[in-house]
Amino acid sequence: MDRATWEAELQRDGFELKESGMAAGTHNPDHTHPFDARLYVLSGEITITQNGKPHTYGPGDNCEVLANENHAEEVGAVDVTYLAGRRSV
Repeated sequence: MDRATWEAELQRDGFELKESGMAAGTHNPDHTHPFDARLYVLSGEITITQNGKPHTYGPGDNCEVLANENHAEEVGAVDVTYLAGRRSV
């Protein structure tokens, strides 16, 4: 999915959008958020583990983490920059 389509879907679904990122080597162990989140990677890579299954996302990839869903985040050797969408539940 391209960025414009992703952003249009975010707006349609009631998400707030901001550009953000994480430094290389960042590791956020299992945790939850009180909001739905969607991520669209602009540069670098991030591995998100959900239900014990890691998946690495790179430029142009997107994913979703539902509110209160347990997950972990890990950034490799290069900083990651992404668009983050948040929606209160």
